[in-house]
Amino acid sequence: MRLTKSIGAIGEWLDARVQLAATIRETVEHPVPRETASWFYVFGSAAFVVFLLQIVTGILLALIYVPSAGEAWNSLQILNHQIALGWFIRGLHGWGSNFMIAIVLIHMVQVFLFGAYKYPRELTWIVGVFLLLVTLGMAFSGQVLRFDQDAYWGLGIGASIASRVPLMGHFIVNLMLGGPIIAGATLSRFFALHVFVIPGLLIAFVGVHILMVLKLGINEWPMPGRVVRKATYIKEYHELTKKDGVPFFPSAIWKDLIFSAFILLSIAVCAAYFGPFGPSGPPDPTIIQTAPRPDFFFLWLYAVLSFLPPSMETPALLIGPVVGILGLLLLPFVFGEGEKSWKRRPIAVLTILLVAVALGTFTRLAVHTPWSPIMDAWSGDPIPAEFLHGRSALERQGALVFQVKQCHNCHSLGEQGGKRGPALDAVAVRLTQDQLIRQVIQGGGNMPAYGKNLSPAETTALVAFLETLHPAGQSPARDASRAVALGAVAGVEPATNQ
Repeated sequence: MRLTKSIGAIGEWLDARVQLAATIRETVEHPVPRETASWFYVFGSAAFVVFLLQIVTGILLALIYVPSAGEAWNSLQILNHQIALGWFIRGLHGWGSNFMIAIVLIHMVQVFLFGAYKYPRELTWIVGVFLLLVTLGMAFSGQVLRFDQDAYWGLGIGASIASRVPLMGHFIVNLMLGGPIIAGATLSRFFALHVFVIPGLLIAFVGVHILMVLKLGINEWPMPGRVVRKATYIKEYHELTKKDGVPFFPSAIWKDLIFSAFILLSIAVCAAYFGPFGPSGPPDPTIIQTAPRPDFFFLWLYAVLSFLPPSMETPALLIGPVVGILGLLLLPFVFGEGEKSWKRRPIAVLTILLVAVALGTFTRLAVHTPWSPIMDAWSGDPIPAEFLHGRSALERQGALVFQVKQCHNCHSLGEQGGKRGPALDAVAVRLTQDQLIRQVIQGGGNMPAYGKNLSPAETTALVAFLETLHPAGQSPARDASRAVALGAVAGVEPATNQ
């Protein structure tokens, strides 16, 4: 009895100063249509609970993790093998990420099929779209922090995609990587994104989303024939909640609590049984014989890029996502009124089925899809003799670097070698010396940066060898501006000597 009185007194003391009791009571007791207090409306609450789990486990991991190119992989090994239950916390965080994406996707599908994006909940839908995008960004940045082979090459592919953005590609890559190559600054950037920026955006969007749900109410059950009209909907909704409404607490919240508890238990079981994700071997761009695959929810994109012809990659990467996101954002404005029931919206149902089948098919294909259609080269294949005949000592040394660093696995010479990258038989015609140096050091396209894995002498020798790769009788590419500058200098010097 005394304990109850003490707790009550403390509560009264706090409420007299912060005055939140009335707001909390109004929030938990807000009326919802009786039919929406069902198992179909539990996904939003479950996503919020999993997000709280991600915050707690993320803080625990951040106490040990070192965002350094030299220590990131080691710190994860310490978590896996030396910290008590460190592997389990990593498993909770990794599987929590997968579950959160799945729940958010299911919630978006449910909202779409139930017509909950229609008037007056347009902004609620738009915020939900941004929540999905930010959640995917959270998952991608988390994979990068593992900084293993998959993370390194996956980030390289991500940077190559960003580099194709017109006008701003170079700026975006430098902002993403903290420089022209993947290095220690890259991990610092992604650590800040994953721990501060993206969670901050998630908290802000979740707050706005919950506020909109409380102000506009939970979408009613989509009865066939119950049509949305802007002139009468709000009045009809309030009449429905007064006539057939129940308080969220306790009539509806118990389903949310049971489902959220089930999801948390499922995450814990997966973490205990399957363990954490990675890391695999330490990142090493000289190991070309690798097939880096992204985490589960990005596998479909991996398969699409594998099957697309090279000429279609850039248009698909730059136009496809923009069209898709714009379509989602404009949906409530184009179809803001009318029927909500999925039973009378066959096009909506067919759209979901087609998208689900496409994503499932590409995800399944990604399990066996090679990184490139042809990747059967071996670094031990000798460089054809015609590319070594008459070469200087420096150029022969460059050919040796080409062989030792396994460049042959991705690039072919004389139709021998890999097909992941372009053939190099005439690379000196396409790229100048400066461009070759920049490509080797900074990477580009699907090629990683080798600036930290080649000494200056090796880079010089390799570029010297690459400069010899042009058809007989055809001059290699030259920098016209440099030629003009040298010509101008040559013209000035004699006048000065006179």
